[in-house]
Amino acid sequence: MNPNWRSFLEAAEGNFDSASSDLLNFGDAAGELQAATKQTIITPLTHLGLIEVSGDDAKTYLHSQLTSDINHLAEGKAQHSGWCTAKGRLQASFLAWRKGDSYQLALAADLQEATQKRLQMFVLRAKVKLTALTDSTVLLGVAGPQAAEALADAGLPCPAEAMTTAQEAGNTVIRLDASRFVIVAPQDAMASLWQTLTVKARPVGVPVWRWLDVEAAYPLVTLATKEEFVPQMADFEKIGGVSFQKGCYPGQEIVARTQYLGKVKRHLFRLRSAHALKAGDPLFSPDNPDQPCGTVMTVAPAPSGGFAALAVVQSNFADNVHLESREGPQVEAVAVNP
Repeated sequence: MNPNWRSFLEAAEGNFDSASSDLLNFGDAAGELQAATKQTIITPLTHLGLIEVSGDDAKTYLHSQLTSDINHLAEGKAQHSGWCTAKGRLQASFLAWRKGDSYQLALAADLQEATQKRLQMFVLRAKVKLTALTDSTVLLGVAGPQAAEALADAGLPCPAEAMTTAQEAGNTVIRLDASRFVIVAPQDAMASLWQTLTVKARPVGVPVWRWLDVEAAYPLVTLATKEEFVPQMADFEKIGGVSFQKGCYPGQEIVARTQYLGKVKRHLFRLRSAHALKAGDPLFSPDNPDQPCGTVMTVAPAPSGGFAALAVVQSNFADNVHLESREGPQVEAVAVNP
């Protein structure tokens, strides 16, 4: 992330994870979690990176690589999308939107560099340029009952519907759902925006935003879960992340066959656990002695105590899921889309 932005947040009492550079909290992790249940909050989305795809062939190129229908991604709209291996496994997931003639892709920061490098390998002779914007552009998350008012006070536009965007003076606002927004702005504009937005929105760390992701059932692929799932295992098609009408893309044959044969045995579940867990952890069931029955995707501390998570779990073993081993602590698993 941009060192000036990090210094600004540290001056605002932000505490960072030394290993991941995620912003952990602003000095009161428990209070920040509680605030997210009823107040308006603002989060520097330091766990996300940003890639811009531009050039005359950008649309055609992305349409041929990603799982969503980029050809019909209009100005003012956003999409969830994925990028699969030839075996149909998600190697990255994106929030994608248009900005003029270019496309912007927000993804897990720990995948940004490798994903951009690999995407570049498939450009070949196409007129396409991939640019990392992580150091020059900042992403903020705003959520809660006064989120729209906070945007208005900062002179930012407020998209009217979920998965739509609005742009003004070089800033982009994406509405994820009824009360969650992502702001994308140049780094040099963020200090003044932050000062205005924090009048109504309480600063919180990335773990709070991850908890909101769990509540919203948003399956972000990270380095820990890269190439673990075909899209349907993470219910990715149910958030509009897969088009079954478009042409070929890497892994398309396997993704389509999985859909039409209806053989998906694993789906997205919310977990509740009194014990710590992390993305990539395997899950087990005594009823399935031969192999793990699931994998954790996203983890956050829960306001009520313990931990909340999203995990891909084999449905017929979801009533008896354990951490670490078949004899490990049992966790509660509830289907996101029963």
